[in-house]
Amino acid sequence: MDVVHSVDRMREISSSHRRAGETVALVPTMGALHAGHLALVRRAGSVASRVVVSIFVNPSQFGPEEDLASYPRDLQSDLAALEPLGVDHVFNPDASEVYPQGYQTRVRVTEVENHLCGLSRPVHFSGVATVVLKLFNMCLPDYAIFGMKDYQQVRVIERMVQDLNVGVEIVRHPTVRESDGLAMSSRNRYLTSDQRKRAPAIYATLKRLKNDVMTGLRDAAVILERGRRELTEAGLDLEYLNVCDAGTLDDVARVEDTVLIAAAVRLGAARLIDNVLVNPFEEEDA
Repeated sequence: MDVVHSVDRMREISSSHRRAGETVALVPTMGALHAGHLALVRRAGSVASRVVVSIFVNPSQFGPEEDLASYPRDLQSDLAALEPLGVDHVFNPDASEVYPQGYQTRVRVTEVENHLCGLSRPVHFSGVATVVLKLFNMCLPDYAIFGMKDYQQVRVIERMVQDLNVGVEIVRHPTVRESDGLAMSSRNRYLTSDQRKRAPAIYATLKRLKNDVMTGLRDAAVILERGRRELTEAGLDLEYLNVCDAGTLDDVARVEDTVLIAAAVRLGAARLIDNVLVNPFEEEDA
């Protein structure tokens, strides 16, 4: 497994693969890898002949009061986890390679980012869109794999790719969960043992709300009232719970088509997000 630190070398490697008629799949990560990330890596290997995993803690997507300094970093453990999976290249650039002196450009997806997490994290999705576009230009992938836990991130990237005619196919991968339903996240390691016991209430509530919709409930206000009550009773500090259009992320008053029910909560030092897609006119979501 080849570990690459130079942007120029990464571009040349991917270019050589593509000249040889091979396809390249990229899994962008910030490291602190868990089984959810590894599922994305396996998916990448199923869609392309070469797999690149980027490990880069991106400073531009953290706000001034967020956890950039404390975000977990353990490159050697990450490399050990990736080694058995047939990864061809790990791209681990220094911040000065990604944002050289004098750097002044940012990408914004102005409407999709102005919902959900974007309201409390105003610089976050601009930072995400910027670094992902840069990673696409550095790694030259044919495919990029993203997990659905960060659904708004997926929509931001899909919109950016569409709007800017970026020649990368975005592959969605289902959220990977612990046995009790908690969505896997690098930030789960911030949880104390008591908080960890309470955290599965997020997905349990979302599943019950989905079932309510599938059995005929359509009024978003009623859905949200039920969900907020359950999450509060579970001892979770609710940042948001929304029922929104699955494409635009605009809030809806009634469920008339596929919707996203999305939540963000705080448990001590951890901010946790989760969601479910609900199409009330199908037995199962696509």
